[in-house]
Amino acid sequence: MRALLQRVSQADVRVGDAMIGECGPGLLILICAMQGDSEAEADQLAAKISKLRIFTDDAGKMNKSVIDIAGSALVVSQFTLAADTSRGNRPGFSYAAPPAEGERLYEYFASALNKLGIPVQTGQFGANMQVSLTNDGPVTIWLDTAS
Repeated sequence: MRALLQRVSQADVRVGDAMIGECGPGLLILICAMQGDSEAEADQLAAKISKLRIFTDDAGKMNKSVIDIAGSALVVSQFTLAADTSRGNRPGFSYAAPPAEGERLYEYFASALNKLGIPVQTGQFGANMQVSLTNDGPVTIWLDTAS
């Protein structure tokens, strides 16, 4: 699985005019299930994210996790994280999991993160979503279970 984490002071996701998910201080997590991924990769990624110390302590050092700050997460599916740009100018997405499997693992990942004590809201799989955020720092981290 691939994830792009953004430390945010706030984020929300809309489908049309309806806000369907939001978070306060915490993480916006853009997530993509890749071909061959399973629950094991989702669990591994959720555990890593829950412990990742990218929030500042009183000394201004990145030394706290999202759990330590009692933060929340907004998890948004984004199959374009699987983009293959090695040929030509139009990306291919054949490395992404098939839609039904991608949706299942996306929902499993969000649930796994929630079970670790992080309040989670989500986007809508497969929808045309508008995501707004205030990146805090900015801090943006790329995670890939394959590397």
